[in-house]
Amino acid sequence: MHAYANPTRFLSLAKPLTLWFLLLGLVLVGFGSGYGLFYAPADRLMGDSVRILYIHVPTVWLAMGGWTAIAIASVVQIAWRHPLAAVAARAVAVPGALFTALGLITGSIWARPTWGTWWVWDGRVTSVLVLFFLYLAYIALASASSEKGGVSRVTAIFGIVGAVNIPIINRSVIWWNSLHQKASITVSGSSIDAAFLWPLAINVIGFSLVFGAIVLMRMRGILAETKVEARLKRMAAE
Repeated sequence: MHAYANPTRFLSLAKPLTLWFLLLGLVLVGFGSGYGLFYAPADRLMGDSVRILYIHVPTVWLAMGGWTAIAIASVVQIAWRHPLAAVAARAVAVPGALFTALGLITGSIWARPTWGTWWVWDGRVTSVLVLFFLYLAYIALASASSEKGGVSRVTAIFGIVGAVNIPIINRSVIWWNSLHQKASITVSGSSIDAAFLWPLAINVIGFSLVFGAIVLMRMRGILAETKVEARLKRMAAE
């Protein structure tokens, strides 16, 4: 776990990975989205509106995955005091909020022709909206943190507690009556036709790689900013 605790060692790996993640992710997203939007068949019931699936599902997946990453990093920060855990958690917050917002927007666009309205206050939609506000609160706490380049212990605890919302999002369509469809992909298999599934899988992988590249870029930026601040302090003390 501490193999890459040294920022120099971490940066030597993060720099090339950032480029590879970004390039490969953009290629996969371009291919998956292009095929899904222009070549995949329309749905029997939803018609062409189903094509937003290729953007909506990956963004919501990463919205949930982002907070899960924050919670894991926060546990590592508190339990093992890993020096990069707080940096990683902070780096995930902004892209996590962005992808959550994209998930809400694309969901509303999909809802209009499917449900006849832009918004409904059902369990799935509302819990994802709560996740967006949790991201905003986390970003505010991290920005107010006295820990330069990282986050405070209070912010880390908030990241762990906020993870309670992730299983709520996942199980909301089962626990409450909802217009949102039930889970189409589970550990037991998928109910999505292969014509829709494989371009969706490509987009999920592609968006995940782009998300990872953004996180690595933000981690590198945070570490660079911390290094500059430390150097300025040393110069001021001389």
